[in-house]
Amino acid sequence: MTTDFDQGESLRRIAEALERISPPPAQAPDFAQATVWVWRGAGERLDPVTRVSRVPLARLVGIDRARDTLLANTRRFAEGLPANNALLWGARGMGKSALVKAIQAEIEGEKPGSLHLIEILREDLPTLGRLLSILREAPERRFVMFCDDLSFDKDDAHYKALKAALDGGVEGRPPNALLYATSNRRHLMPRDMIDNERQTAIHPGEAVEEKVSLSDRFGLWLGFHPCGQDEYFAMIEGYVAAYGVPVSPEELRAEAVEWRQTRGSMSGRVAWQFIQDLAGRKGVRIESSAPVAPPLASAAS
Repeated sequence: MTTDFDQGESLRRIAEALERISPPPAQAPDFAQATVWVWRGAGERLDPVTRVSRVPLARLVGIDRARDTLLANTRRFAEGLPANNALLWGARGMGKSALVKAIQAEIEGEKPGSLHLIEILREDLPTLGRLLSILREAPERRFVMFCDDLSFDKDDAHYKALKAALDGGVEGRPPNALLYATSNRRHLMPRDMIDNERQTAIHPGEAVEEKVSLSDRFGLWLGFHPCGQDEYFAMIEGYVAAYGVPVSPEELRAEAVEWRQTRGSMSGRVAWQFIQDLAGRKGVRIESSAPVAPPLASAAS
């Protein structure tokens, strides 16, 4: 006959066995190693980044209002003042992700070690709670979590994890962490998906609100719109001057127009692709990634 003692002893042994085979909790990294990190959700760890693909803030043309607003918000946050999560949405190739990385470099150049950037993949959003726990244990540092090209499709439950991490839960978001996200969609999901919810749900208003309320968690909405021809040429001329590409103004403009016509659009990305092609043909080397100095050293912008 099995006694309560036997059952209790069996449960204890099972618990000890499970504890032995379970992986230990992830340890917080040494944040003095770097100021740019990548969150690996599968292993629940932060990996330092020593070289970041980015351009200086001064070379981002045609997004002055978004640049100034996000820079001011980020600078306040780095100084320990209240700041908002930010959603950068709009036209593709207009410098949304480049702006986030450039601003972190700008602030690091002003005050080394004052701001860390952590890239998070959309697929790792369900582990965001664990990342927040790690950041909460380093209250003396400030972290901008960055999720690029964020969007959600039908039956995608990842947005619920993000909603909880941004605004919900008992603990809430730690005061030393912000989230910046970029998306081509203002409400982070296709318009036809929202319309379908209105048509098929029993309570269409509630169904739509559930989906679009995620964007309300972002206090800053910064729109990026397609650039005009003058801005497109200004971007290209800025790159030519910065990298010393030997080309006459007439040749530059003619080739830039032809490149834009073959691509069927104008954007910062198209301008950068043209510059890489032009520099390659002219034998000019372009370094698109810059080394990241440790927070206690002199940081390069």
